[in-house]
Amino acid sequence: MPGVPAQITDVAPGLWIWRADHPDWADDVGWEPPVTSTRVESGGEVIVLDALVPEDGADDVRARLDARPPTVAVVLKPDHVRSVDLIVERYGARPFGPWLFWPHDVPETALRGVDPGDELPGGLVALYDGRGRNETPVWVPSARALVFADALTERDGELLVWGTPWHEERVLPALRAMLDLPFEHVIVSHGAPVHDRAAFERALELPPWVE
Repeated sequence: MPGVPAQITDVAPGLWIWRADHPDWADDVGWEPPVTSTRVESGGEVIVLDALVPEDGADDVRARLDARPPTVAVVLKPDHVRSVDLIVERYGARPFGPWLFWPHDVPETALRGVDPGDELPGGLVALYDGRGRNETPVWVPSARALVFADALTERDGELLVWGTPWHEERVLPALRAMLDLPFEHVIVSHGAPVHDRAAFERALELPPWVE
C-alpha cells in the first residue's frame, strides 16, 4: 500500500536493516511482499546489500541513508537487482554483484563481478552456498553477521534452508563450512529477517523448505 513506512531494525552497532514491500510481488511467487535490505558500516565503508528503496513510505530509510551515504552497493543474487541503480546514481556508490543477470532484470549500472572467496570493500567476504543459484552470501566480520539473499528463509517461525536438488550433496557441506566463522547474527531476505547462530545451526538439521 503506498505510503506505508518501511520497517527499520537496528541489529548491531553500525548494522541495520529495513523491510519494504517488493513492487513486483505476486500471489504465486512463494514469499510474502516485504523483503529485507541490509546496511552496514565496516572498514571505513558504508555498504548496502540487496537494497530496495521504494518510492513511497521510505522517508525514514532515505533520511538514514542520506545521513551516512552508502559508498558500496552489493547485489547478492541475480534476481535481487532491486534499487542498485538508484543507490549508485543518488550516492555514487561503487556497485558489486553477480556476473550474469536474468534477461528481464538487468541493471543499467555495470557491476563489478563477485565470486565466492572475494573480499569486498569494508572487509566483507563473499561466500559459497552450494545452491547453484549464483548467490554469494556475505560474512561481515566487524558485525559478526552473515547476510543471505535466498539461501535461507523463515517459514512458520523456523529458519530453513531454501531447498534445491543438491541439498545433501552440496548445500549442507557449504553451509556447515560457515560454522567456522565467528558470527552471531543471520539476516535473510524473506520472512522474519534476523536470526541467531543457534537458529542457523538448527536449520542445517531440519528438512529444507520447498515451494
